[in-house]
Amino acid sequence: MTIFNLGSINADHFYRLPHLTLAGETLAATGYDRGLGGKGANQSVAAARAGAVVRHIGATGADGAWMRAELAADGVDCAHVAEVDLASGHAIIMVDAAGENSIVLFPGANRAVPPTAVETALAGAAAGDWMLMQNETSAQIEAVALAKARGVKVAYSAAPFEAEAVRKVLADLDLLLLNAVEAAQLCEALGTTLEALPVPAVCVTHGAKGAVWHDLAGKTAQEQPAFKVTPVDTTAAGDTFAGYLVAGLAEGMTPPEALRLAAGASALKVTRAGTAAAIPTRAEVDVFLQDR
Repeated sequence: MTIFNLGSINADHFYRLPHLTLAGETLAATGYDRGLGGKGANQSVAAARAGAVVRHIGATGADGAWMRAELAADGVDCAHVAEVDLASGHAIIMVDAAGENSIVLFPGANRAVPPTAVETALAGAAAGDWMLMQNETSAQIEAVALAKARGVKVAYSAAPFEAEAVRKVLADLDLLLLNAVEAAQLCEALGTTLEALPVPAVCVTHGAKGAVWHDLAGKTAQEQPAFKVTPVDTTAAGDTFAGYLVAGLAEGMTPPEALRLAAGASALKVTRAGTAAAIPTRAEVDVFLQDR
């Protein structure tokens, strides 16, 4: 099965700091690095490193050739990543001594994905494939409609969170991924409970506490505790979880099996600094899980 990922592609600029900056404060960074990022790119890398066939749909500016090359080096098909007349998306990521982060995001080309790129990519999709999305690109509604017309399952990682963006696609999703704060915000915005959301399944992550798979169709819940590790950098932990989770499901795993795989991958990720480049391989995750 193939995972089609309509997702952002960003240049991540990392600044290591003694602590996250306060209002009006000027603080010297203790370190700097640049790498491939964006929720979409991170999730494509995670799914590909989990062993899935991944085709990325997105856009960069002319300055994004190195980002497309890094995605391709991880085995991600970038044939449907358009080059547009805008600067590529980028993020300023500040990470403190405890591994917590604060992020400033410039969407850039990610908000100018040509609808034709989505149409052309999904022309090759078939029933049983998955489409993965996040709220960092344009063309989301169009992509969901095209995916559902072809029998493709849709997983939506609702971040950065915007209740209206979720509402517009919610009825056509097969899987909604949220963190605990986002889940509470969505239910409040829609005036409903999580159990009453019109989607077959919701996976809610709870940070260091783990994750819960809510089978709303079957009215059951499956908990997956987080694995205890010493965190270095929590950036992209959620993206690693999402990419591995959908890859596991596309592989034919049951939700509990896919949850455990995703939890292992995200645990390993937080022990490493960085975003896409720091996402573990499937072999590393399998070894990590052998002893747990």
